[in-house]
Amino acid sequence: MTRIRTDDRPAASILHADLDSFYASVEQRDNPSLRGRPVIVGGGVVLAASYEAKAFGVRTPMPGHEARALCPRAVVVRPRFEAYSEASKAVFEIFRDTTPIVEGISVDEAFLDVGGLRKIAGEPEDIGRILRARVRDEVGLPISVGGARSKFLAKVASAHCKPDGLLIVAPGTELAFLHPLPVRRLWGVGAVTERRLADAGISTVGDLAALGEARLSSLLGRGAGRHLFALSMGVDPRRVESGKRRGSIGSQRALGRRPKTPADLDATVIAIVERLGKRLRKADRLCRTVVLRLRFDDFSRATRSRTLWEPTDRTDVLMTTARTLLDDAIPLLTDRGCTLVGISLTNLADADAVQLTLPFEADHGAELDATMDGLRERFGRDAVTRAVLVNRRHGDDVPMLPD
Repeated sequence: MTRIRTDDRPAASILHADLDSFYASVEQRDNPSLRGRPVIVGGGVVLAASYEAKAFGVRTPMPGHEARALCPRAVVVRPRFEAYSEASKAVFEIFRDTTPIVEGISVDEAFLDVGGLRKIAGEPEDIGRILRARVRDEVGLPISVGGARSKFLAKVASAHCKPDGLLIVAPGTELAFLHPLPVRRLWGVGAVTERRLADAGISTVGDLAALGEARLSSLLGRGAGRHLFALSMGVDPRRVESGKRRGSIGSQRALGRRPKTPADLDATVIAIVERLGKRLRKADRLCRTVVLRLRFDDFSRATRSRTLWEPTDRTDVLMTTARTLLDDAIPLLTDRGCTLVGISLTNLADADAVQLTLPFEADHGAELDATMDGLRERFGRDAVTRAVLVNRRHGDDVPMLPD
């Protein structure tokens, strides 16, 4: 694979396109009465907020009652994931019509390499301007576009020009643009690292760069020090990769702050794994590792994972593993309520990998999965369900990029 150094590109030809407040923008697009008003998507937990709501301090994943306290005039709407999926597909069609080199990051953002389009489409800034106009005119959504010689800087630029902006970091100006920014703009700097850097007197990217790789490594560890110092100098050799398959799929459910019994949490895990299993088979993938993520009332988190001895797409195997992980985590819930449950299927492999299961088990499990998938495809997602899920609502699947 050919790697392109940041300073080998003659132009800022990597674009990062990011839809602004995606879910909320779709709601405002489809309901004109919401335009210009603060909008919150999701009731128990904020899934998205319009910029009018963000101005009052509303953020994701803030509990709904806190968001309404900050912005009493906000209009709270239930999420419509089917509408978001359709909008995402339409935007990605425009991306791929702009350049064949598109790397989707999520349903509302992607990297585009426009380095070979100068003679037919103009400079990166021209392409970004046309792209934004097409998304606005054809899909009806605002989008911010950043451009630079590296993926990292392009993403920083798109965040810097939000909402509904365009910013191209010209070659040779990267450090002048990057160094005044707060250190949290660097990939890998979370709340804990930011506090540690602040304690050392480091608040901007320029401060971090001036510290040097050696001293930064002694402060944060060798790997993190090397990584952050490289980013602080604008070094990011990764290229835009199209057609790259996901290494994981996942889903999560926000549960709100109402009390939950172990049986409630178990039912939620079952509902999530049922849908993930179907998605896994539809993508012709196999899973090797199951990851459980929990979030508590105090916003702390816990993660548990288990790697299987062979990759599988069998719902019963995945479900047994996920429920075992939940059982192991139950002691953590004694004093803290659980507000979110997430399941990720990681270490994915293509379905041509060998599954060494007993013939009877393989036939029985595969036949059951195929029957359930077929019935749901024909009669609807909830037409056939497990007894424990009857009369329970576990929310909708968040839209994802096609594999």
